Amino acid sequence: MSISKTLIANGWPQGGIIGAALRIAQNMAESGAAEPAIVETLEQVKAAPELYDVDGGIFQELAVACKGLHVQLKNVIRDQPLEAPIWGREIIEPEAIAQLHNAMRLPVTVAGALMPDAHVGYGIPIGGVVALENAVAPYMVGVDIACRMMMSIYPIDRTDPFTNASRRQEIKQAMRQETRFGVGVGFKGNERRQHAVMDDEDWEATKMLRHLKEKAYAQLGTSGSGNHFVDAGVLEISAEKAPLLGIDAGHYLAFMSHSGSRGVGAQIADHYSRLARQLTKLPDQLRHLAWLEMGSEAGQEYWISMNMAGKFASACHHTIHRALAKRLGLKPLLQVENHHNFAWLEEWKGKQVYVHRKGATPAHAGVLGIVPGSQGHNSYIVRGLGNDASLNSASHGAGRVMSRKQAMQTIPKKERDAWLSQRGIELLAGGMDESPQVYKDINQVMALQTDLIEPIAIFKPKIVLMSSDGKSED
Repeated sequence: MSISKTLIANGWPQGGIIGAALRIAQNMAESGAAEPAIVETLEQVKAAPELYDVDGGIFQELAVACKGLHVQLKNVIRDQPLEAPIWGREIIEPEAIAQLHNAMRLPVTVAGALMPDAHVGYGIPIGGVVALENAVAPYMVGVDIACRMMMSIYPIDRTDPFTNASRRQEIKQAMRQETRFGVGVGFKGNERRQHAVMDDEDWEATKMLRHLKEKAYAQLGTSGSGNHFVDAGVLEISAEKAPLLGIDAGHYLAFMSHSGSRGVGAQIADHYSRLARQLTKLPDQLRHLAWLEMGSEAGQEYWISMNMAGKFASACHHTIHRALAKRLGLKPLLQVENHHNFAWLEEWKGKQVYVHRKGATPAHAGVLGIVPGSQGHNSYIVRGLGNDASLNSASHGAGRVMSRKQAMQTIPKKERDAWLSQRGIELLAGGMDESPQVYKDINQVMALQTDLIEPIAIFKPKIVLMSSDGKSED
């Protein structure tokens, strides 16, 4: 393995810092040093750059670059966490609350909140919101970067498409054929989807993004696995709320999708999470809270990569919805989209902060979003109320009450199928780990955040398509 590959495998960020290291490596090799000794020396400079920052010294360039990567950890962990408001404490497990408290002990944390759909995650809980100053934490964003919701709304013909047998069959065939579900799936050959996102110049910003572009092209327009889905159903809008959407009151055909950045986001998260843990030395129980300074090369690389994953995730949804509409001869009246598992640079109390919403939805004043229920419960189009205390956030769904493993072991398939059948919902595919019974009551969750969001339309699922492999990319 070459020295450059060894350094990258050890978590060194690609770019100028590698170049500085390789110049030193070449000088040492010309002096007769063996590769293991060269790598060991480079790692020592990276670990303690202040010892090697000597005017005119061979290591000075690299030492200066490494200083920019280091996070100073003198007295960094607060003895007591900052206070953070919690919505729906009574339905949130204590372990999730403890995870939020850990995040509130970091020296870069300035604020946080917990949404009523919260449950245990990695680093911070799903449903957690944490604002950092001049830093991003990859695991606070999550593995499935920019996972999002999208809904397309269409007029309903005189004949109900869900009671008309031939039209219902057309909808089911379109849902099955116009996306792909499962870990690692993609489109091949002439079936590959097209979208302008693949021409985005940021694919060339880092070596990792250049490497991931081909994977992105193959997975464009796919949905993955876990809790990701494509639903067809009926959207109900009251006369009172219709003006907020700009369409007439009544019933509409709607398609709703949930998925993220697929393998692209997963690889970005894995690489920069490992790098953050190497650069930010935290106690073992806090290791998933490791961050990257925004002034560092690694922080800037992650920021570019995260945003590229966000653009790709959005393109996946638009590709799916465009394909469904074309196949079914539909033209949308309105589309609503929002995302979670992301970090936004926002102003909070006069300060620029990086707001991490891991499984939480942006809910700034007047902003439209979607809060989904389970495969058998209603979902809602909502409007944000702009609550400063929640950092302008709300829940991203109902939230789990049991693990995937527990669901697989305890919920009989007949029980799940009967539950859905009683409600007139047809499940085309879906693992037992996503049964409706594993989620909190979405109506209770909505009732616990009336000061965060206002529901303005109700989506009732009729046909649900998910992965049946029982695995998760979240």
